[in-house]
Amino acid sequence: MDVPRRMSRRGLLRAGLGVGGAAVVGQHPALAGPASAASPAAPASLPLDRAAWAAPAVRAGAFPEWSRFARLADGTFDEDADPVRDMKPVIDALKAQNVSVIELDTILSNWLTDQEFTQHVGKVRDFVGLAHAAGLRVVMYYPSMELISVGGEKGRSFYKNDRGKDWVQRSLDGKPNVFYGSLVVWVDPGDESCWLSPNSPWRDYYLGRIKALAGTGLDAIWPDVPIYFDGALSWCDGSSWAATAFKADTGLALPPKADFTSLTFRRYVEWRHRNLHQWQLDIAAAGRAVNPDLVTFVETVSMDYQYATLVGLDGAYLRTAEGVSQMWEVDILANYDGMRHATATDWTCLISMYKYARAASGTKPAWAFSYGWKADDASLVMAELLAAGCNPYEVKSPFKNETTDKAMRTRMYAFVAANQEKLYTTTTAAEVGVYHSSASRDFVSPSPGTGMYANVKKPAGVKEWWSSGSAEESCARQAWLGEFRGTVKALVYAHVPFVTVTSPGLTAADLAGLKVVLLPNLQAVSDAEAAVLRGYVAGGGTVVITGPAPTALDELGTARSEYALADVLGFRKGDALPDSKQNRFGAGTCRYVKSLPGHAYLDTADKAAGELLLAPVRAAAPPSVTLSGDDRIHLEMGWLGSDVVVQLVNFTGFGDVPAAFRTTPAACTVALTVPAGKKVLGATVSSPDAASPAPRAVPFTVDGATVSVPLTVAQYSLLTVTLG
Repeated sequence: MDVPRRMSRRGLLRAGLGVGGAAVVGQHPALAGPASAASPAAPASLPLDRAAWAAPAVRAGAFPEWSRFARLADGTFDEDADPVRDMKPVIDALKAQNVSVIELDTILSNWLTDQEFTQHVGKVRDFVGLAHAAGLRVVMYYPSMELISVGGEKGRSFYKNDRGKDWVQRSLDGKPNVFYGSLVVWVDPGDESCWLSPNSPWRDYYLGRIKALAGTGLDAIWPDVPIYFDGALSWCDGSSWAATAFKADTGLALPPKADFTSLTFRRYVEWRHRNLHQWQLDIAAAGRAVNPDLVTFVETVSMDYQYATLVGLDGAYLRTAEGVSQMWEVDILANYDGMRHATATDWTCLISMYKYARAASGTKPAWAFSYGWKADDASLVMAELLAAGCNPYEVKSPFKNETTDKAMRTRMYAFVAANQEKLYTTTTAAEVGVYHSSASRDFVSPSPGTGMYANVKKPAGVKEWWSSGSAEESCARQAWLGEFRGTVKALVYAHVPFVTVTSPGLTAADLAGLKVVLLPNLQAVSDAEAAVLRGYVAGGGTVVITGPAPTALDELGTARSEYALADVLGFRKGDALPDSKQNRFGAGTCRYVKSLPGHAYLDTADKAAGELLLAPVRAAAPPSVTLSGDDRIHLEMGWLGSDVVVQLVNFTGFGDVPAAFRTTPAACTVALTVPAGKKVLGATVSSPDAASPAPRAVPFTVDGATVSVPLTVAQYSLLTVTLG
């Protein structure tokens, strides 16, 4: 049989759908039809380890070097494929494009009998052997919660089987999470998509097949998005399996409906994050039980925006987990147009997503989709991915198994290979952090729309745009997200290197080395988070808190009787709320702003609003690098030994309104403060825009303790200043 062309799992077909999805899984003996033997009963409940996501530290060397330098692309083969005749040419072609890791996506996207699955495992083993002989690694794509029955709308299907009806996710009012083709791009007309509960017997079935795949010699497993998919229904899982697990973990019955004023519902929202987190840990553990060297990369579609609340998957919960990281599905504006009609603000949204991905993966590799429609927009998207420190999986949207442009991929991957140490082993020079609060995202003024980008209006002639055009879908209309994204935009436009700091499991070590932490519209915090932030300020750090209710809610969105950081803020709930306040606390400082300057900057790049955020940053963390040039040049800086590595990404071709895509080379000057006792030995620039990825010497001037390097950036430049 022929393997169908895969569509990427992206939900841009209707408003509010968001993104995500999966392919299919194999057939359990109990799913073969009414005559099959009954499957084993599932445990009465699957209780969660409440602290599992926060406890383990990442073991040194837990992720192998090949995964840290990965350059990925999709590969596949037909079921009648001959290893030499059919598989080897696929591998050779990808190697010629400078790919180092093949994502193998095959008929595991179909409903297979045990016999069919076992036969296919043999084919996978053949492919892995050939790839290893060619010096390439293989990661196996395998859906984790969706099952597609080909032709299942009118013919036999998984859901129509008794087990399907039993194991399926259900909405809170009991409706099954099953639908038929054309609702989303990856389910063909006439096919059935059924989403399974991870608390049902599906768990043992899936983990058993993960173990079988782990024995093939695969280097990694790629479980597709483990989410409570919202394509047909919202607020799953309300199945009996989930009800039992929720009761075991919280002592509560499931809420009857979605209602953010209900504490039980808010506990359910938070519980879904931990429930899916445990599911991911179980998948990784199953693979390592067979092959201790196997690593897992979970396809994670929910980024820094509101979609994680709706589908339950918060990628940052995995940050400290051993042996499992993410393949981040960082979406673009349009399935068949890429970022070609982005605004400059949309590009800062993309930057925010990639930087969140890097932060939420902790010290582990952060693999990420690099979508494109044509070569030029694809290479600019990849430039932002690289600047954030992620590993690229280059694909043509929405076709998961196609390259946007073979020559572009070959050129970009050659650059990555030639500069991998600078891209992936530098130590950030950022002294500024932006705090991403998962609890505030979930519980501060919940509203419709994911907030994935700012511009909601579809340009003429563009199809499958990310939004329906409703203003409420924009991040600029999201109470918490708009402030977070506007803070990111202000730092990008000011050329201030920064890191994103994620909230689940926050420790003092996460803030070490930061002189300033911005806390945009921070309302919902746990006592443990508040203690870490309090200790950071007391120890000499500066925080900048914005918004009308600073730390006024607990981690479940319940109003506190007193601000969690009242002592740090310097005022209490009973006091009149100041428009602004600077308060010394211990050896550090808290700067409070009642308004939402991030929102104002996101909308209009208002200079006065930006200064409310940037002035305390400059005061507490005077920059060691400055850039003279257009605001729309994204700058990142790090150290590699005695070398200073500066990355520059140019999106100056984009303005406040969508326009035709163009690359406009931009002149700028990078100025660095030379540390005392050091001298400048040389400056070089590498760029994928050049004929060769090799570094070339560039002129520089030294004036006292400052070295200045004038450059012209096409799309992406990697500047190295060597100090002695």
